[in-house]
Amino acid sequence: MTRKTLEAMEKAPLSARIRRAAMIRRIVLDDPGLESRLRNGLELAEKELLAHAESADDPRISRLIGHLAAAGGKRLRPLLALLGAEFGDSGRYGVTQAAVIAELVHVSSLYHDDVMDNATTRHGVPSVNAHWGDRLAVLAGDLLLARAARLAADLGPEAATLNANVAGRLVAGQIYELAGPAPGEDAIDHYFQVIAGKTAALLGMALRLGAQQAGAPAPVVEGLGKFGEELGLAFQIADDLLDLKASTEQLGKEMGKDLEAGIASLPVLLALADTTPQGAALRELLTAGPTAGPAEQRRALRLFRRSPALGEAEAIMQERLGRARRALSELPPSPALQALNALCDFVADQTG
Repeated sequence: MTRKTLEAMEKAPLSARIRRAAMIRRIVLDDPGLESRLRNGLELAEKELLAHAESADDPRISRLIGHLAAAGGKRLRPLLALLGAEFGDSGRYGVTQAAVIAELVHVSSLYHDDVMDNATTRHGVPSVNAHWGDRLAVLAGDLLLARAARLAADLGPEAATLNANVAGRLVAGQIYELAGPAPGEDAIDHYFQVIAGKTAALLGMALRLGAQQAGAPAPVVEGLGKFGEELGLAFQIADDLLDLKASTEQLGKEMGKDLEAGIASLPVLLALADTTPQGAALRELLTAGPTAGPAEQRRALRLFRRSPALGEAEAIMQERLGRARRALSELPPSPALQALNALCDFVADQTG
């Protein structure tokens, strides 16, 4: 591990590391062995992630592509890869690399998303686009995708194909989001098409890739992938809700950024579909476009807290979590299976 990697790990927000540790404790259900393996696995993955994210001959490129990785994060995708590996031999070569690939692809998507959303912060630090500009942020995201592809190729054709397919789905999801619904397409159907590519595909890949590298049986790999995709849909809905309900400190980015950018999140779409007089003020505000001014944004957030749209979105999130749990019912019992079930509860509790 290089000196720069050590410095980056030391600079990562303490709050992010505390949240990761708390999440592990929450889902392992008092299994010290599993907790130890996950903690050690995440530590190894973190070191490799930062090494891959900072490796460039030009220090300017290193700073650019390593910026968000060094800032920390939930590391949910590496955690899922490690949990997937628990269904095989978690000590096999390639498991740590699977965790790193999943996070590299995820971080690359954050670079692109922040450009699309005009975001100014991410994980409590200035976003790459705010610091270096949109063009360099997009190119840095592309470079991280290339790093993930190289690492996946080293694991063999199965990993390379899975990574390529998911990277394609992710970018397609970003395109769908920018393009908006096609003529006559239902807005909520379009929303799920977007998040299936942008969020769900990558969570499914993390579990599949970890299980594949650990030598888990094919039906188990497939079941984990289905679980991951449903969990990913629920996770994105929870994120939509948090954007309207949580504090900036909880989010690691500004509260209401999706609303400010005019992003058609699920609560927004449900609020637009509310044609009752009670929802009239919120509909009028949302149909006027992005909520640019602070006063306008605060008013929208107040109206949302009184709107049935938040409860409706939460009910849809719970339904998707139910589908995720049903996918797990076909898998062999293990501490890792219990942890994945507990992860569903963890996602649900974030919006409470």
